[in-house]
Amino acid sequence: MDYESSLDRAIDSLPERTTGEDSRLRVPDPAGETDGAFTRLTNLGAIADALSRDPEHVHRAIQRELGTAGQFDGDRARYNGSFSVADFDTAIESYIEEFVLCSECGLPDTRLTTEDGVDMLRCTACGAFRPVQKQKRQTSTQTAPNALEEGKTYEVEITGTGRKGDGVAERGKYTIFVPGAREGETVTAKIENISGSLAFARKV
Repeated sequence: MDYESSLDRAIDSLPERTTGEDSRLRVPDPAGETDGAFTRLTNLGAIADALSRDPEHVHRAIQRELGTAGQFDGDRARYNGSFSVADFDTAIESYIEEFVLCSECGLPDTRLTTEDGVDMLRCTACGAFRPVQKQKRQTSTQTAPNALEEGKTYEVEITGTGRKGDGVAERGKYTIFVPGAREGETVTAKIENISGSLAFARKV
C-alpha cells in the first residue's frame, strides 16, 4: 500500500469534524415584558435548554449580572426594575462566557460538575477543564459566613462596581449593592432588602 492510499485511509478513519457554523450556539433572543416596576423574561426555559443548563442557575446568574432582585418561576423569571432586551442579551452573553464556553477550544460542548466542593466546567470536545469564575467569589467568603438581616447595619468593604454604578461588597454568601459607595471604600451599610444571596443597602 503506497503512502497516499495509507493517508486517505487514515483520514477516512478520523471522526467527522463539525463545522464552525454547526458548533455555534443557537440561543433564542430574550423575550422581555415590562410589567410596572418589573421586567419579565418570558422564554428563560428555552434559553436554558439551548445552553443545556438548569433554568434556575441561568436565572441566578442573570439576576447577579443585572444587579437586581428577581423571582424564578419555572420557564419564566421576573426582575425588579426596567430592563431592555439588550440588557438581557449582555447578561446571557456573560453567562455563556462564564458557564458554557470552553476557554481552550471555544466550543460550547461542556458540562458543569462539582468536584471536591468546587464548581468545574469540563469540555467534552477537547478535555480541558477549569473552575468557573463564580467559585472564586464563593471561596473568598468562607471566612465570613454570618447571615445578613434586614434593617441591620454592617461595615463592608466595597470591592467592585455594579452595572448601574452601585458599590458592590461581599459578606458570607451575600453580594451587597450599596448606591453611592465607591470601590476601595469601607462603608457602613444598612440592609434594606434581601433576595436570595443578593442584598440591597444604603450608605449610612
